[in-house]
Amino acid sequence: MIRLAMLGEIGSGKSYVSRLFGFPIFNADEQVSFLYKNDKSIFRKLNKSLPRYIKQFPIDKVQLSKAIKSDRKNLIKIIKIVHPAVRSKMKLFLKKNNKQKAVVLDIPLYLENKINLPNDVLIYVDAKKSKIQTHLKKRKNYDSRLISILQSIQLSTDIKKMRSDLIIKNDFNKKNAKKKVKEIIREIII
Repeated sequence: MIRLAMLGEIGSGKSYVSRLFGFPIFNADEQVSFLYKNDKSIFRKLNKSLPRYIKQFPIDKVQLSKAIKSDRKNLIKIIKIVHPAVRSKMKLFLKKNNKQKAVVLDIPLYLENKINLPNDVLIYVDAKKSKIQTHLKKRKNYDSRLISILQSIQLSTDIKKMRSDLIIKNDFNKKNAKKKVKEIIREIII
């Protein structure tokens, strides 16, 4: 099984490009949302660590954002609680899909959390900063300060590009993205 790992900046289109491959996708952001809504164990741990902010279940992302913006150290507390659960979900996903030709791993802190294996195909989704900003501002809960804090714990784009096997230029044009993904599939899978 080939593991295709998507890298890129927040808002660069990693999740969109991931879906174009047509392989099973592990989307860490979706898993985190699921945990916040459904996992009482995660709630209890976050409530114990951040009682001023995390008071009720399901966990409110607005309260998480307030905790992170009030003190960047709170982001680390959240990561230490949530990431092990996400990693467990990823292991189950990989086990379930081990007979597939390929899987797509859409995990924002893929390199930072040292999840990558030597044979993973690292694909960097590259987009212009101005396009990313336009894209991000369309999001329902857009918060530039929160995004800045989240970016501060990520590796630089230069490092991610350097470590990547392939780069997809995302101009947010569906036709161009589909064409590039087809080329990559032909190159890697077939």
